[in-house]
Amino acid sequence: MIRPATPADVPTLHALIRELADYEKALPEAKATEQQLQDALFGDHPTTHALIATDDTTGEPVGYAIWFLNFSTWRGVHGIYLEDLYVRPTARGTGHGKALLTELARICVDRGYARLEWAVLNWNAPSISFYESLGARPQDEWTVYRLTDEALVNVSNMRKPRPEGF
Repeated sequence: MIRPATPADVPTLHALIRELADYEKALPEAKATEQQLQDALFGDHPTTHALIATDDTTGEPVGYAIWFLNFSTWRGVHGIYLEDLYVRPTARGTGHGKALLTELARICVDRGYARLEWAVLNWNAPSISFYESLGARPQDEWTVYRLTDEALVNVSNMRKPRPEGF
């Protein structure tokens, strides 16, 4: 079963995010707090959304998807960017990942969004095979760039002072 996350799911989402970070060999980088998740998902102006996958028998959460809207200037409409999709190892192969992606695709189609996209680590062969089995194709003509930490601060310091009232 796939359902929208509720505020009561925040501790579980936080735990699942940490499980994903550990799986991706990046646990020290997972610094988000439960309060930050609460604010992003359920604050005054939420811009982030989450789905929960639950075990059909027990109702226990076994996975999640966190997503937000992006925008295609070429298509002139929104799309969904899937930030995370994670299913606990004990629940993999039971259809939860496919159900999460199916729900996100349904949201796109129902709302007239142009695309659903995400990134996957190059070494994650099981996920790549799964995504390609659904018809997803890598966008290998693009390279993702990111500014974080010290580099982000350094670039921000290159700016000229903002005009009054900006």
